[in-house]
Amino acid sequence: MASALSPILLLRTEEAASVGADMIDHARAAGMTGVLWRADWLMDAPEMATLIKDVRAAGLAPMVEIDIADFPVHHELVAEFPQLFSIRRSGQSEAPIDPRKPMPAAGRAIARLHLNEAVEFLARPVCERLISTAANGIEGFRLANPHRLGSRFLQLVRKQLEPHGVMILAGPAPASDGAASAAGLDRQIVAFSLPDLKEGRVSDRIGTGAATAPVLGELDIDQLAGDLDARGMEALVLTAAAVFSGLIIPESFLGGGDDARALVVKAAGLAQRAAPYDGTVQLLARTRDNVVALARTRNGDARAHDGALLVLVNGDAEERPAPGRGALVQRTGTALDLGPADLSPLLPGEVRIIELAPSRTIIADAPALDVDCGAAMPRLVAEIRSPRVDGGDFAVKRVVGDDVEVTAAVFADGHEQLAVELHWRSLDSTSWQSVRMEEVGKNDLWTGRFTLDRLGPYEFFVEAWLDRFGGFRRDLVKKRDAGVAQLVDLADGKVLIGEAVARSGGEAGQELSAFLRRFDTAADSEASADVLLDDDLAQKMTAVDDRPFRIVTDPQRVDSERLAARFSSWYELFPRSMTTDKARHGRLEDVIPHLARIRDMGFDTVYFPPIHPIGKTNRKGPNNTLTPEPHDVGSPYAIGSPDGGHDAIHPELGSFEDFDRLVVAARDHGLEVALDFAIQASPDHPWLEDHPGWFSWRSDGSMKYAENPPKKYQDIVNLDFYGPDAVPDLWLALRDVVLLWISHGVKTFRVDNPHTKPLPFWEWMIADIRHQHPEVIFLAEAFTRPTMMYRLAKVGFSQSYTYFTWRDGKHELIDYITELTDTAPKEFYRPHFFVNTPDINPMFLQSSGRPGFRIRAVLAATLSGLFGVYSGFELCESAALPGREEYLDSEKYEIRPRDHTAAGNVIADITLLNRLRRLHPALQTHLNTRFYLAHNDNIIWYGKASPDGDELIMVMVNLDPHHAQECHFEVPLWEFGLPDTAGISVEDLVLGHRFDWHGKIQWIRITPDLPYRIWRLRAPGGLA
Repeated sequence: MASALSPILLLRTEEAASVGADMIDHARAAGMTGVLWRADWLMDAPEMATLIKDVRAAGLAPMVEIDIADFPVHHELVAEFPQLFSIRRSGQSEAPIDPRKPMPAAGRAIARLHLNEAVEFLARPVCERLISTAANGIEGFRLANPHRLGSRFLQLVRKQLEPHGVMILAGPAPASDGAASAAGLDRQIVAFSLPDLKEGRVSDRIGTGAATAPVLGELDIDQLAGDLDARGMEALVLTAAAVFSGLIIPESFLGGGDDARALVVKAAGLAQRAAPYDGTVQLLARTRDNVVALARTRNGDARAHDGALLVLVNGDAEERPAPGRGALVQRTGTALDLGPADLSPLLPGEVRIIELAPSRTIIADAPALDVDCGAAMPRLVAEIRSPRVDGGDFAVKRVVGDDVEVTAAVFADGHEQLAVELHWRSLDSTSWQSVRMEEVGKNDLWTGRFTLDRLGPYEFFVEAWLDRFGGFRRDLVKKRDAGVAQLVDLADGKVLIGEAVARSGGEAGQELSAFLRRFDTAADSEASADVLLDDDLAQKMTAVDDRPFRIVTDPQRVDSERLAARFSSWYELFPRSMTTDKARHGRLEDVIPHLARIRDMGFDTVYFPPIHPIGKTNRKGPNNTLTPEPHDVGSPYAIGSPDGGHDAIHPELGSFEDFDRLVVAARDHGLEVALDFAIQASPDHPWLEDHPGWFSWRSDGSMKYAENPPKKYQDIVNLDFYGPDAVPDLWLALRDVVLLWISHGVKTFRVDNPHTKPLPFWEWMIADIRHQHPEVIFLAEAFTRPTMMYRLAKVGFSQSYTYFTWRDGKHELIDYITELTDTAPKEFYRPHFFVNTPDINPMFLQSSGRPGFRIRAVLAATLSGLFGVYSGFELCESAALPGREEYLDSEKYEIRPRDHTAAGNVIADITLLNRLRRLHPALQTHLNTRFYLAHNDNIIWYGKASPDGDELIMVMVNLDPHHAQECHFEVPLWEFGLPDTAGISVEDLVLGHRFDWHGKIQWIRITPDLPYRIWRLRAPGGLA
């Protein structure tokens, strides 16, 4: 009999007569260990003796497949024990059965070997027959139909045959059948096919290994041959050799030619190498490319404490990468050392086996924490949960007047009572204010709040400690109410007061001593308890608490900015276009007559692109051409000429005196002037001559122009923030530019492409500016990756342009707004929703007509507190360069006079929206936006609650500018604590109507001629 670690490789044939000398030679040459054929176990076939002799002479083990439950119907045991057989008669005529006549005795009798009686009466004759057969040279029996065998019968057969060195094999059997167990078999047999390999079912086929006999894999290659190419066949055979304790291969495969026999030889060698790993097989990974990783352990070592055999299989026709190291290391239960493993890509059909030892555990060089240090570690845990930005590394953003609601998780071991305080201060103060936090819910969460009543930076932290006297009072109340309070409980309270007296002294100590005297003179225990539970005593004990196991969190900064950082409406214009004649360059003084128009539309900020001198070198002509005429004005972003740079005004616009008058006039109209801060230079900028070390030069003395692919800016060169002379001079010079314009009344700056400049510069400069001028606001014009946009907000930018410009569909809008309101950016990132810019003529507006402009206006104005319009939007300008998001005859390159009263405008819509934004605080932030159900993907439906909870502003927009849309929608009655059948008062803020809605489900039809609705919902008692 083969040893437990010896792989068994059997050649399977159907009948003994089909096994010839050539086949036996092929089996021996291929490294196989035996030949298996099917036989009738109750008949002596003369040819079988010759075959047994030939097989044994070749050094192979003869084995036969028999069904020991199958008897001829006329067998003597059938006649003697008919109750132990199921008769399956054959040879019946097709005529109806005549119950009066006995049926002829023809067919087979199937023994019921699972019955206890079968063990008693049939086991002995069956075993005698098997022993007799084995004596003729048979070394193993494969028991067919193992589901017919009872476990007791099978175990008895094995016991009788074991002294004769005969191996018992069986299978495959149904998974639910307990007969094929390790107690009754030397080997189990399971079928193995290509789907098993590709779908990772190898470990299922082999089983746990701990409770079963070693498993042979039987390859049904004949059936699969049509589905397998050479690579697939190789992967199947070699995988089976690597993971099973042996193989059964059909004679048709071995006789298939030299390639097939070479593959069997290769499989035999692989099986020998894998033989020591005779335990479980576990699926580690399966990739989309048909690469499978398996781990095979030793018997009794299911968790691979003694290492494992890694089997990598590429069942694909292409070279594929091996699975990642993480899954290979992790899933065996023991970390395996992959250091020497060959994890290079696998060739088509390759099966690679790698022996892996357990990896060494890490023993750090640093000594373990000693007990005193351990005992000194904080016993309590206190963590600020919100608001929090990167663990306190960056400031939370709020505006003056906001309540900052702080949530912290505070907990400790056991059931001790805790006390938690919130501390805050402005950064120019040395004293802290504090308030006790309150526990909410059952998740160790505590809340507290403070108000930002000044402009500038604040910070806060949370402090927690064990409240021993508070815990004592809590427990004493429970005990007294339950009638189980003891004198020792009262004595414990007295001790706590005595300790407080000892550490306090002075007036506080005297007041506490008075309570001790009251306690000592109390008439009875009830009176003593009343003293201990006195509220005045609790307050005095709190005042002198020594705060045991005190812990404080790291501080969190808060930037308290003015309201315009969160709520503002911007109007962008080019001062040079404020003219009625394209041939006459507009001046700063020409802007003043337009201020009333801008104010009347409801804007509070008027924003100018750069107003500095414009270079002439590589100046751009109309539509960004490279062939300008002498009269072309160029792009204002090509900053710098002999007339000056960032600290100068373009001469054709006017002077600083003109600018100062414009700022004052704007202020008189309730408008603030915002300027563009664009850190770039034309080749004519004075800095190139005065400070060449601030720029990056090529080896030939030239300079590369700026690019933002696919856009090219031949008229612009970029500064080098880390150039030879840049630090600190360039940084300080740029800071001083901002300070210059602040001195001229500018408090808001739109920064051009800040993501192309170093983050450390922005963090330093904005902090330095706002240290002196906390009222200053910086808007980041960064259309780039979210990570960079969010980081710019963290380092100090108050606002940012967003992806709103390209979010036209319902679900992408919902997803984007939800990201900004419900995830980490809500604490530091304020989205400024510009509907258009001089650089961006959105595709939606190019084809949507006037309804599209109304749609985008209402979305921007109601979804965010920050709303921006570039001039021309109100006139529905949309002419574009073909196939591009750029305006035809762009104002960046030429003067564009406009008729600001042209027909077909949307001025009334913008005016209405800005009026509603001022009247309703609910529309002054994006953070309160909640979306509701409208059963149409072209209709978006959302609401915004007022800060006081008195009203809910509801907005519905038809996103289709060309067609009417209709839907049923849900009125959020639940927000007011109302049932689904209730009614609610509605005010139409667009059309001026008032009405009631009754019930949660309503229906509407919205046409492009009025593509939006804005309603105000109110109910008695306000929002729930």
